[in-house]
Amino acid sequence: MNSTEIENGINHIYASDSYIAKIIDISEPCNLRPGRDYYKAILRAIIGQQLSTLVAKKIYERFLLFFNSKPAPGLIMSADKNDLRNIGLSWAKINYVKDFSDKLLKREISLKGINSKTDEEVIEMLTSVKGIGTWTVQMLLVFSMCRLNVLPLGDFALRRAAKNIYGLRKIPDEKKLLKLSKLYGWAPYNSIASWYLWKSLEIKNI
Repeated sequence: MNSTEIENGINHIYASDSYIAKIIDISEPCNLRPGRDYYKAILRAIIGQQLSTLVAKKIYERFLLFFNSKPAPGLIMSADKNDLRNIGLSWAKINYVKDFSDKLLKREISLKGINSKTDEEVIEMLTSVKGIGTWTVQMLLVFSMCRLNVLPLGDFALRRAAKNIYGLRKIPDEKKLLKLSKLYGWAPYNSIASWYLWKSLEIKNI
């Protein structure tokens, strides 16, 4: 994804969906940018699950500090579980980061060449790791890999934003959200439409 693709996506959504166009008019431009370290992004996603942004950030920072900013799979596997627990990881997340590391070491999964994989292939590979579900991989696809056409149907915030923007009586389920995407022509830029829907939750008096 580059700046031209982002601009094309914004223009597409603006022309296709008059509701999101209003958000685009009053919001900052979509600022999705590809990350460089998918390995750390996945670790951060695992550690931050079901935590507030602030708490997740603090625990991840302590995690990096523990490993001197280089949490290699072998080091994670050899780390004492009690030490990781003292950092702030739950017992479940300790098992998750170790399972992720173990699968990398055994080459059951590989991040090499991940950019050449389809969204579905990335989801299939990473959800084989304990504690990583479809939603977590979709967040990686959108915010780290910057895939253009990801629609996280299970994301509650996205559905809540859709309720507000489209004046629905109740929060739409996944089936209804998919219908909205098709009705308003978000594809092939579902990620950008999603970004603006999330952004709408930060804007007052829409």
